[in-house]
Amino acid sequence: MLLRVLGTAAGGGIPQWNCACPSCTGARAHPVRRRRHASLAVRAAEDRWYIVNATPDIGDQIEDCPPLLPAPGTRRSPVAGIVLTDAELDHTLGIARLREADGFEVLATDAVRGALVTRLRLDAILAPYTDLRWRALATEQVALATPAAPAAGAPTPTATAVEGCPIAVSAIPVSGKRPRYAAVDAETAPNAAERTGRAGDDHWSVALRITDRTSGGTLLYAPAVATWSAELADAAADADCVIVDGTFWDDEEPRRTGIGQRTATGMGHLPVVGPGGTAERLAELPARCLYTHLNNTNPLVDPAAAEHRRLAEWGIEVAADGMVIEL
Repeated sequence: MLLRVLGTAAGGGIPQWNCACPSCTGARAHPVRRRRHASLAVRAAEDRWYIVNATPDIGDQIEDCPPLLPAPGTRRSPVAGIVLTDAELDHTLGIARLREADGFEVLATDAVRGALVTRLRLDAILAPYTDLRWRALATEQVALATPAAPAAGAPTPTATAVEGCPIAVSAIPVSGKRPRYAAVDAETAPNAAERTGRAGDDHWSVALRITDRTSGGTLLYAPAVATWSAELADAAADADCVIVDGTFWDDEEPRRTGIGQRTATGMGHLPVVGPGGTAERLAELPARCLYTHLNNTNPLVDPAAAEHRRLAEWGIEVAADGMVIEL
């Protein structure tokens, strides 16, 4: 299984367009510190790639990743589809950017698809441009690749082409937090928890378990983690590589830096260190462990920060844009 890290930043990227904090200012002065929105490309078959989360940066992310580029003289892209971990704007706005394609797949949970279709009206908006094909993302493993659309005059691929794909994906629910645009209104949900999107279906945000059924290599990709459930812990213990939510260094970071009144956990992200932090959990795993989805307030965005040395002592890395991982 071949993976390409396309981005490692939380919402807004680094630098964020409307921010001049030390991290964003540093990224403008030193382009090597720039990070695009968190995303990952997975090779499902020869010249068939799926992108995990379609970010606002998706056009540049594709351009900077040679395996995702069309063959010379053609308009046939190796990008076969998108896999969504949630319905947040930072992970879905890039779908519209792919409208020039003849068609592509989107794998999403029912909750995520419902939000994109009924609230953002993605189907209706894109219908005049491209063929958007939905496939359910559930807790059961499914083959990642589907048959490629046949060239003009070519026979239609058989179902065995799907069944023969060695790369399988399944979802692990991690949060019932809805994106703001999909929050339930007061008239239909008088309960405060429902209005804030923290009740009901916990498939609004999922981690992905991606497995190569030929080599046995397994990746756990969890860019947003609100709770470390037993199911997530089991998946992490069974994985060869774990790429997990590193949005905030500690729980008080959002309040200390002035970006909000809630803690990291209150915003739906377990911190790296401190009570409930993920670093101690990751340090116990035999897998290669990396952090992604870094907020611009996180000291880890500075490659010279002392926090990197603390992670190194635990055997944990910070994922970098452009990184290649083979399992």
